[in-house]
Amino acid sequence: MFGAVLDVIVFFALTNPIVGWATLKFNFKWLRGVYSLAGLSIAGVELYEISNNAFSRPLEIPLSPMPFESYLRIDALSIFMSLTFILIGFFVTAYSIRFMENESGAPLYYTSLLLMIAGMIGVVSAGDFFTFFIFWELMCISSYVLVSFRKQHWEPVEAGMKYLIMSSAGSAAILFALSLLYGLGGTLDFIRLADAMRNTRDIWIYAILTLMLLGFGVKSAIVPLHTWLPDAYSAAPSPISAILSGVVTETGIYALCRVLSTLFISLRAEWSMILAALSIITMTFGNIVALLQVDLKRLLAYSSIGHIGYMLAGVATGTPLGLTGALLHIFNHALMKGNSFLCAGAFIYRIGGRRLDEIAGAGRRMPATATALGISLFALTGMPPLNGFISELTIFTSTIQAGMAWLGVCIILNSAISAGYVLRVIRALLQTTNEDESANIKEAPTVMLLPILLMSALVLLFGVWPDPVLKLAMKAASTLVLKG
Repeated sequence: MFGAVLDVIVFFALTNPIVGWATLKFNFKWLRGVYSLAGLSIAGVELYEISNNAFSRPLEIPLSPMPFESYLRIDALSIFMSLTFILIGFFVTAYSIRFMENESGAPLYYTSLLLMIAGMIGVVSAGDFFTFFIFWELMCISSYVLVSFRKQHWEPVEAGMKYLIMSSAGSAAILFALSLLYGLGGTLDFIRLADAMRNTRDIWIYAILTLMLLGFGVKSAIVPLHTWLPDAYSAAPSPISAILSGVVTETGIYALCRVLSTLFISLRAEWSMILAALSIITMTFGNIVALLQVDLKRLLAYSSIGHIGYMLAGVATGTPLGLTGALLHIFNHALMKGNSFLCAGAFIYRIGGRRLDEIAGAGRRMPATATALGISLFALTGMPPLNGFISELTIFTSTIQAGMAWLGVCIILNSAISAGYVLRVIRALLQTTNEDESANIKEAPTVMLLPILLMSALVLLFGVWPDPVLKLAMKAASTLVLKG
């Protein structure tokens, strides 16, 4: 119906409640997560099988029962983003087997998680804005459920409601923009709209650009549209925080890349300066406010805002190298920040708290988790030879190439600022504490520790050997190269 990759994930999502019933009847709590892992594994194989054809020539899959000549168009960018979603989804699902085993409503959790991944893959595979918006809403609605999953506590409910209201306002802005687009172009097809809008500078185009920036800016947590993010990331279960920060927020960056390269080529000079200014504000605000946090998850949340600023800097250049850097940083940030939240979840699982004073000295009792967190945090600062260095260097180089050296200087300064909160966390983990207080703290369970260590290994591997991901990012960026 939607192509093999999406069909597999949707099937496993919809049948997960049946597996959930079996786990309750036979007390196999692990089966729900393993079943979801099987679905993501099969989807990954299907993605690999279509990747060679998609890299050489985009695949088009018509969705005939749907209106507006809807179809999926799978190209190199779709493959790159889908790979990132499935990879992070796999690690998060494996981690959740132990982390969520005692939570009530686990079938809803895994169903929502798989539907959210399906929504993201649908967004990046859409060939028209109607299909795009349907999958965008699937992604958003699933993420609302996951943020407020622990509905017996006030914090997730409040955060989920805030996220729902702001994200819904963003979706309304996008929908209004799409209605204006259809009125102007008579179609919602990406390719036809690109031809129709190529040299247009009508006043309505400026209105559509503004609405698109507002709508996608909310999901991307661009300052000042970021206020939902710290609450949502800190209140959600840690594996959900990992996938939200790793890929869901970055789907908004993808949307900006796709829309700007499709519709607004004639306004490139205008949106380039707007994005550059928003980039500086976002990265500076995120990194400075992260310095002030005493809650580990909120610290990581504000750090994510800072890294959104780095990605915007790459997009703002509008060059192939800048787009490559932005896409590469989406992948690398998914690993770095996703792993950081999983490590935070491991500390919460063993200690029951997430404040820096509550996890003080935990690194001495949980050395593997602390080491993995240290690797991910130092990668976030752009320290070589970790993967964050490669993508941040690529974005910095692109700003020089585009004649925006001042933007590159801001990236370097913010990387230095980010080292401040990283060192605060490391200091807390290694702090000497009373032996009696930490005597009962043990290393994270093996099922949770395994994805943490694998992600840490990938952070190291793609820092030392970035070629495979860099080549994929270059191919993906080539589909977005601006010709205005």
